[in-house]
Amino acid sequence: MNHSFENKIAVVTGASSGIGLAIAQELTALGATVIITGRDADKLTSAISTLGPDASKFQVDVSNLTELDAFYEHIHTRFGRIDILIANAGMGEVEPLGQITPEKFDRQFATNVRGITFTVQKALPLMGQGSSVVITGSTSSINPGAGLSVYGATKAALRAMVRSWILDIKGAGIRINILSPGPVDTQSLRDFLPGKAEDLLQSLSERSPIGRIGRTEEIAKAVAFLASDDAGYINGAEIFADGGASQV
Repeated sequence: MNHSFENKIAVVTGASSGIGLAIAQELTALGATVIITGRDADKLTSAISTLGPDASKFQVDVSNLTELDAFYEHIHTRFGRIDILIANAGMGEVEPLGQITPEKFDRQFATNVRGITFTVQKALPLMGQGSSVVITGSTSSINPGAGLSVYGATKAALRAMVRSWILDIKGAGIRINILSPGPVDTQSLRDFLPGKAEDLLQSLSERSPIGRIGRTEEIAKAVAFLASDDAGYINGAEIFADGGASQV
C-alpha cells in the first residue's frame, strides 16, 4: 500500500509531542500539508522544527470554543478546506474511586469529550467528499484499569458518539473512525505513571501478548492508514493498536 497524501490538507490537534507529533511527522513524510495545534507555545515551536517547510502551527486549547473558532477561521482563510482531521488532543489523570475530584473530572471531560466534539463539529463545514476524521481513543475505553474510570469513560463516550455521528452526516462522504492505542512509550505516559515509571513500563511490557509496549511511529502508521483512501470503506470503527492487550 502506498498512502500518498500529496495535495492533502491535514490538521493534527495535540501534536506538540508524543503520539500527535509522530502522526504529524508521518503525514508530512507522506506528502500532506500539516497544521498542528497544542496549548504550549514553546513545545509547538520545538515540534514544528521537525516537520519541514510546509507545516505550520496554531496555539489552541480545544476545550476553548473561542480559540477553536479562531483556528478554523485561520484554516478557512489560508487553506480553504480540511482533507484529514486527526482529533488527537486529550489528557488523563489517575483518580481512584473515593478520590475523584470535580476539578479533575471536569478537566478530562472538557478536553477529551467536549474538545473532541467541537473539534470535529466545527471542522465539518471545511470538509467534503472523501475526507477523513480519525479520533485518538484508548484501550481504556474497554479496559480502563484501576484509577482510570473517568479517563476510560471519556474514551468510551467517544465510541458511542462516533457511532451516532456517522448516521448524522450520512451522505456527506466524510468518514469518522477511532484509533485506540494501548500503552505507548511517550513522555506523557512516563509522567502519567505513579512511582517508578521504568518498573511500571516493564510490567506493561510483560503483560502484553506481543511482549512490549507500543512505539509512537506504529500508532502514526495506523492512523495514516485510517486516514487514507485505502481505508475508504472503514467508517464508524474503533481499531485497537495495542499489541493484542485488549484481547486478553
